Amino acid sequence: MNPKHWITPDWPAPAIVHAATTLRTGGVSVGVFNSLNAALHVGDNAEFVRQNRAIIKGMLDLPEEPAWLEQIHGNQVVDAARRDLLQQADASYTNEPGIVCAVMTADCLPLLVCASDGSQVAAIHAGWKGLLAGVICNTLAAMQIPPSPPFCKGGAGGDLLVWLGPAIGSSCFEVGDDVRDVFLQKSTAFSTAFKSQGSGKWLADIYQLARIDLAAMGITEIYGGTFCTFTEEDRFYSYRRDKETGRMATLIWRD
Repeated sequence: MNPKHWITPDWPAPAIVHAATTLRTGGVSVGVFNSLNAALHVGDNAEFVRQNRAIIKGMLDLPEEPAWLEQIHGNQVVDAARRDLLQQADASYTNEPGIVCAVMTADCLPLLVCASDGSQVAAIHAGWKGLLAGVICNTLAAMQIPPSPPFCKGGAGGDLLVWLGPAIGSSCFEVGDDVRDVFLQKSTAFSTAFKSQGSGKWLADIYQLARIDLAAMGITEIYGGTFCTFTEEDRFYSYRRDKETGRMATLIWRD
């Protein structure tokens, strides 16, 4: 397909693992949702969204319909194979072939995880609220990749690969003292992810926040984190830039 309407992670995942983030191009939505909006909850025409999801399924040759989540900026994790549980959650995982984990974003961080042998995969919607609430830790605990949980006390990440997908860049994500303070209350290590702008304003690096969180879990194989949804308007939706807008989909599955 030319042009290509998605990007693929640059990471050393095993060949049985497949992943992608869709761009905003290549779909049928119009106006502020132009054009490959994957989200039903943002006010777009529902039929356009269904067509866009069919386009995504076809262009990525997905083995089945993705396990779409109702994301709430929390830390709930579900098994993507359990369709009866796919309600409000911000991450899903699977160890079954042909099950597609998916999250939708437009500035928040889409984070993909796979076991080094490809036996398990996960997709995480990691906005700052989810990161603070421990959505990454909860996902790894649910995956139960050896060594056994708890995963959030260091030394557990040797069997994992992580890719940080398109999110708002560190030069565009301004937050207040309140956001910085709650992260520093969790760990002073997060201080390096904030740059003072004066008057109680800070530039937050959501990629760095995730890297610090992952490092605390012993995860060193981290890739991606070079995008900016806010400035790359031709490729990505951005809620902070446009307010009313669509969502990209970040998906992962295994053979």
